[in-house]
Amino acid sequence: MEATYKIIRNFMHHPSEVIETGLTLEEAQEHCRDPETSSSKCQGADMVALTEKMGPWFDGYDEE
Repeated sequence: MEATYKIIRNFMHHPSEVIETGLTLEEAQEHCRDPETSSSKCQGADMVALTEKMGPWFDGYDEE
């Protein structure tokens, strides 16, 4: 059975949150390559608003 992975949103000043589960390694890696998955690179209005509210953050993945 192949392992599955979860996406974890890591905040500098707040607890981390699991935002997606059941991904393949390739899907998790693809998600994390997207510039919208880091406060330092995001430009979308929703993600910029998240950064303004929560401070620095980034998405990472871990095996479930």
